[in-house]
Amino acid sequence: MAAREPQFNQQVLVDTTPMPADIPSVQEVGATSAPLTSAAYFIGDRCKAFNDDYMKCKQEANGRGEFECLKEGRKVTRCAASVIKDINTHCLKQFTAHWECLENNNHNLWECRKPEMELNKCVFDKLGLKKTIPGAPEGQTPVHLRPKQIYAQFPGPQY
Repeated sequence: MAAREPQFNQQVLVDTTPMPADIPSVQEVGATSAPLTSAAYFIGDRCKAFNDDYMKCKQEANGRGEFECLKEGRKVTRCAASVIKDINTHCLKQFTAHWECLENNNHNLWECRKPEMELNKCVFDKLGLKKTIPGAPEGQTPVHLRPKQIYAQFPGPQY
């Protein structure tokens, strides 16, 4: 018997099962990976409490976190969407420059430090959100603030 060729479905699959009434509805963030990567640390800064609640819920749900923690997950999504909206409102030019750089450089953060610095400054000045890397060693310059990036295509100072 001949092996069957794999078949690929080109249609978008949508689950039409309605959410339970006790789960509040929420719009999806509506961003692709590059804008989400660009905004990730700001989302983490503003949404830390919601993220912590969600992760605690998942930890306590004994493997049923996807179902038991939908309310907490929706809060995280709403908060992340608010960060994206605020960045788009107040720092659109810098945000677009940074995420397009990420998109064009295989999401290598070290290739995009100059637009990142401009975005970080704008977001801090306008929204009060700061990029901090969790678990970064104390007493060392964080990697995103070092003027020379080791793996960057351009060997000199990045900004």
